[in-house]
Amino acid sequence: MSGKNCVAIASDKRFGVKYLTISMEFPKMFQATDKTFIGISGLATDVQTLMERFRFKINMYRMNEERDFEPITLANMVSSTLYERRFSPYFVEPIVAGLDKNNNPYINGMDLIGCSTTACDFAATGTPEDQLYGTCEALWEPNLEPEELFETISQTIMSATNRDCVSGWGAVVHVITPERVITRTLKTRMD
Repeated sequence: MSGKNCVAIASDKRFGVKYLTISMEFPKMFQATDKTFIGISGLATDVQTLMERFRFKINMYRMNEERDFEPITLANMVSSTLYERRFSPYFVEPIVAGLDKNNNPYINGMDLIGCSTTACDFAATGTPEDQLYGTCEALWEPNLEPEELFETISQTIMSATNRDCVSGWGAVVHVITPERVITRTLKTRMD
């Protein structure tokens, strides 16, 4: 979700197989650079595999270019990595969220073969995607300050996970500002 010179990304913490909960601390978001995060929903083994591939590619880019990825470049790298496996795809839907060099928010969502969509307001993936889009449309406003953005994205994810029985067990929210990344953990439905 984008705000005024800030962007937020959130995910639940549940890892499960259908209705069986296996873990309540499964990471689905990873910090790629100081101002950019990748969030991935989908098959857990593919999430872990892709995060290792992305970590490798990010480190190689830093070594070769001696600079960090811009969010749009990172989104293109994620998209091309997914498209490489289009005939036997990874079962994931990534979102890249961050601030560019001018501290403008950047959000890009993708499907499992890397078809990307840049959003100026918000993007959502995962099992509660329908509930997330409905709540985002109701709560999001342009030019939210970091604290307002945190409150909006928190209410959105709590509302959506409360209406989806295969997500929840807490949530993690990262609000990325030009100065720092604010990380907070939320308590959500745990049943």
